[in-house]
Amino acid sequence: MTLVVGLTGGIASGKSTVARLLEGLGARVVDADQVARRVVAPGRDALAEIAEALGPGMIAADGALDRKRLGRRVFSDEGARRRLEAITHPRIAAAFAEEVLRAVAEGVPVLVYEAALLVESGAAEAVDRLVVVAAPPAVQRERMGRRDGLDPIAAQARLDAQASMEAKIAVADHVVMNEGTLEDLGRKVTALWEELLDVAQSQPQ
Repeated sequence: MTLVVGLTGGIASGKSTVARLLEGLGARVVDADQVARRVVAPGRDALAEIAEALGPGMIAADGALDRKRLGRRVFSDEGARRRLEAITHPRIAAAFAEEVLRAVAEGVPVLVYEAALLVESGAAEAVDRLVVVAAPPAVQRERMGRRDGLDPIAAQARLDAQASMEAKIAVADHVVMNEGTLEDLGRKVTALWEELLDVAQSQPQ
């Protein structure tokens, strides 16, 4: 059987880096952001529903979702974020279920689902193991400033829009603290991978 592992963490915690490291060790990684892009692609029902719920301004001139404008809207308007999630989360969950079935059919030992809102969406209940990547808020804000050009107030607003790190850690099976060097993180991820493989191999066939 395939061990389905949810991988999440706060924004700028380093979960994507952990995902890449796990992939390098042999995991199959499914990125929820890429799945989300597919479900809101031009011509999909979800795109029309987003325009209806949040306004036609969410659609760019080329007919695709204006992700930057949408991001600004949902990070400043909780009601808009909830309407967006009601449209996209069920479709993303269905697409992920297809990925799991494919992995099982192909005999993949560990499938990692990388998703920022895994806990908030309730999808964490559907995985076998939940891995949370954590970092101190000051480190997250600094990374967002360097990576996204956000000032401290805007960075904090993004942190506030997600479930608290404490809430995520409370439901985690494994926690990876990412506050040091990439080399340190690599050692932690290698140890995590060995644990996950042990769990996968102990599962009933």
